[in-house]
Amino acid sequence: MTANLLLKNVRPMGRETVDVLIRAGVIVQMAAGIEAEDEGGKTAVFDGQNQLLLPGLVNAHAHIDKNLLGWPWHKNQVPGPRIRDYVDNERRVRREMGLSAQVQSAREVEASLALGTTHIRTHVDIDTEAGLAHFEGVLATREAYREVMTMQTVAFPQSGMLIRPGTVELLEEAVKMGADAIGGLDPSTVDRDPVRHLDIIFAIADRHGVELDIHLHEPGTLGAFAVELIAERTKALGLQGKVTISHVFCLGQVEESYLNQLIDLLLENQITIMSLGSGRADFPPLKRLYAAGVPLCTGTDGVRDTWGPFNQIDLLDRVRLLGYRSGLRKDEDVEMLLDIATHGGARLMGDGDYGLAVGKRADLLLLPADTPTEAAATRTPRTLVVKGGRVVGKNGRYFPPK
Repeated sequence: MTANLLLKNVRPMGRETVDVLIRAGVIVQMAAGIEAEDEGGKTAVFDGQNQLLLPGLVNAHAHIDKNLLGWPWHKNQVPGPRIRDYVDNERRVRREMGLSAQVQSAREVEASLALGTTHIRTHVDIDTEAGLAHFEGVLATREAYREVMTMQTVAFPQSGMLIRPGTVELLEEAVKMGADAIGGLDPSTVDRDPVRHLDIIFAIADRHGVELDIHLHEPGTLGAFAVELIAERTKALGLQGKVTISHVFCLGQVEESYLNQLIDLLLENQITIMSLGSGRADFPPLKRLYAAGVPLCTGTDGVRDTWGPFNQIDLLDRVRLLGYRSGLRKDEDVEMLLDIATHGGARLMGDGDYGLAVGKRADLLLLPADTPTEAAATRTPRTLVVKGGRVVGKNGRYFPPK
């Protein structure tokens, strides 16, 4: 049962101090001087001491099935520079370590809640070696934490699709089992057949009424060509608002006139762009896209995995990194990036009950900072995390609700 909660003396988004009353998991009042008036003392009261109150963070791009949390430090020794080199290395390590997707995903969910993430969209590896085992593990985690974490899954062909016969059938089976979206991966450089690759995954999405979320690392005009193909299929099948392209380095690499054409395509088809501000390549010009109205979101990508040591579970750290990589220094620009890491992700996940307002579900994060920009820039510790009115994090630690 969702408890009632009264947060005293908090500053939503750094504004004036108010109290926030939560009943049955929903924000019912935001004002100064609210008193907890109910029978039997059923409303818990927490004094926020004028701390900053934010909406829960939304990790719109994760890989929670394959982290190495809870294991000794993994020495990164990827044997080559290609995506395929990373994939082959990852599959070998997972096999040798006997990783359980259920155990690892549960560890990441708990660590995420402790730091204020209340929503996760995770890609889950599906291939002909592991079959649906990783997906089944993540589904078990989603069920186990369904009351404290809003989660979506993407059936993801990390090892390639056309180059591994049998993968298409596994992807469709995952969709039948409950995947919220079908994924794709570099249709030209991995599968060597962009038209067929995209035709297949769009057909699966159309048949089953699910969304698409496509990894696109392909550079320059090659990647831009894939964006055009994706937009064509989105329009033809009437899937506007149901397609996401992740990474999309090409948007930061093509000339200005071509970028303008691509932005028009994204707007026409309401295609969401997910960007992490990855360190090794140019990436989408987020301020430009945001101003144009292109739907945007961000995430952690893989954390503590075989791909590299730097990604953090903390989404506020991602906001800081995006600002640093983009050269955005003004508070208003950092708050734009925070909007991408909160409301942008919530819109992607179709969560109409999300937000820091009366009538919205109480997914909240309390932390000792004056402004949202300070919280992102200084890696501020977390005081309290609330999900649907339940306290799920205290002082940077997961707090299982009772």
